[in-house]
Amino acid sequence: MPERKSKSARVTLVDVARKSGFSPSTVSIVLSEAPLSRYVAAQTKERIRKTAQALGYRPDIFARSLRSRHSNTIGVLVFDISDPFCVFILKGIEKTLHPTQYLPILMDAHHERKQFERYLDLLMERRVEALIVVANWLFDEGKSLAGLREKKMPLVVVGQDVSKKHIGSVTVDNEAGGYEAMKHLYEFGHRQIAVIRGPAKLSDSQLRWDGMQRFASEYGLRLDPRRIRQLSDTLDPISGFEGGVQLTEELIRSRLKFTGLVAFDDLTALGAVRALARTGRSAPQDCSVIGFDDVPLAALSTPGLTTIRQPMEEMGSLATRRVLDVLREADESREVTPDLQLLPPSLVLRDSTARPS
Repeated sequence: MPERKSKSARVTLVDVARKSGFSPSTVSIVLSEAPLSRYVAAQTKERIRKTAQALGYRPDIFARSLRSRHSNTIGVLVFDISDPFCVFILKGIEKTLHPTQYLPILMDAHHERKQFERYLDLLMERRVEALIVVANWLFDEGKSLAGLREKKMPLVVVGQDVSKKHIGSVTVDNEAGGYEAMKHLYEFGHRQIAVIRGPAKLSDSQLRWDGMQRFASEYGLRLDPRRIRQLSDTLDPISGFEGGVQLTEELIRSRLKFTGLVAFDDLTALGAVRALARTGRSAPQDCSVIGFDDVPLAALSTPGLTTIRQPMEEMGSLATRRVLDVLREADESREVTPDLQLLPPSLVLRDSTARPS
């Protein structure tokens, strides 16, 4: 059994030195893997390490960070952690950081600008070495982040394109996703297709709509403006569900026939399915419905929701690898290239779409 001290007494380098028979300086060089350790005999290194393990020695990370001026922490600032979109992005960040020496510090701004700016200041005070921001459709804090470039802070935003503000960005190819959603319904035989677009001020909404229009133009499909609706701008990212319910019911009351519906995201699509059920209809028998994102609820709903999948875990992982690559460089050259990296979406086929009856 390891010879451990009581919980109140911390095992120090001096304890390891006394037990192993070597000087504290030699023990420090070996356990910190300092450049001078290459001059220490292999047998000496092995004995020191085994002694440290037996005693239960753990390095004082705080003291080491003061000496090296590196905190070994990465800030992860989420605009709203209740947004289902964030879950898998955070999973990708955590899995990528796990095998490294960097510890994530997670903060949730609850989609409030003052909270976001306060947490940003706190992370800087704690000398995080890099920052990953997980944005959602309400995020508009590029100005708050712009000053970090002057401080050479490695920074990547996931979920929105802020590359025009000279900030590295990772997001899905929204235009390609909109194109794929419309293509799926078209290939199933749908020609009378309704669309519920995202909020007007959201760039993702416009890009997905651009993709749908591009497909319609290429294949001669007419998208009747009377079948197009748009979610209102809101402070609640999960309000898409109620918006989907209301706008689908509005489409039904208009008495315009539509056999397929493309929703801005999965929550909006689930709202559309609810509205169909309220009016005695069902998906896909009366109307095929396709969403966007592939949040966990999409697979659990009845029917299972066909959707355009954002590679959310991969997005989080890619953003993390970008800042880690920069952290391996010399301090004076630490800066993430302020470009946009687009990841391809993919179709996830479930039960909410079928050929029109």
